Amino acid sequence: MSDRPSMEGVRGSLFAGPALLYTLLFFAVPFAVMAYVSLTPSTGSGGAGLSFANYAAFFERSYFLGAMANSLVVTAIVTVVSILLAYPFAVVLAEVVPERWQRLALALAVLPFWTSYVVRSYSWLLVLSSNGVINKALTGIGLLSEPLDLANSRLATVIGFTHFFVMLLTLTIYANLKQLPPSFRKAAADLGAGPVRTFVHVTLPLTLPGIMTGAFLTFVLCIGDFITPQILGGNNELLMPQLIMLQVGRRADFPMASALSILLMIVVTIAYFACARWLRLERSR
Repeated sequence: MSDRPSMEGVRGSLFAGPALLYTLLFFAVPFAVMAYVSLTPSTGSGGAGLSFANYAAFFERSYFLGAMANSLVVTAIVTVVSILLAYPFAVVLAEVVPERWQRLALALAVLPFWTSYVVRSYSWLLVLSSNGVINKALTGIGLLSEPLDLANSRLATVIGFTHFFVMLLTLTIYANLKQLPPSFRKAAADLGAGPVRTFVHVTLPLTLPGIMTGAFLTFVLCIGDFITPQILGGNNELLMPQLIMLQVGRRADFPMASALSILLMIVVTIAYFACARWLRLERSR
């Protein structure tokens, strides 16, 4: 009997071994290499040895700080707007659409996202251009005399991001709403709570883990995305992923690019700890 726990431990290690090896080879080792490279002298700096000069340079150069600020602002706007759009959509899917049609409704909602991410970004560029659908419609009905500059702007980037992430948030909120027992809201109604108070004090707190899970995923994917700002932003506003690519593509400055990547990962880590309470609640369900 004493050998059984040890055999189970060995068997568990064998099952976990491939996953641990994969994590070590493709996550831990590359991160360690990137962290080491970030401490080496930047291209053209003339320095020698390991130092935090690249990190210091980030705080000394205004355009580096501006890129980080732009990324945080765009990501915050996209996350908030996506939540505001996704929550009503999730409520309609979970509570208004009949049960037998909900799977079909979810499939139809997800169907447009089976197309290429790049294709969707270019599609929005065509829609928002001066000759696009929006400007043609507004000028055609006489609301505008000249087309608006919608493309190649922060607004275009936010629209492109929101179109992609609103469905992600809808799915996480929808899953929480489906897990919410109807008896909770009935109990609140029996105690005299109206629809607004029931939502504020019952529905919203119980679905907050789903909101925060979707918001965190949106934050992580949005702040590290390169394609959408590059296509829709038109290089008029520099974000962190674009800044990192510039260090690699134009300057071949891998130490600085590594330092910027580490700083971006630190921001994501801070966001994780800010949302950790709700993420743990979601995992415990």
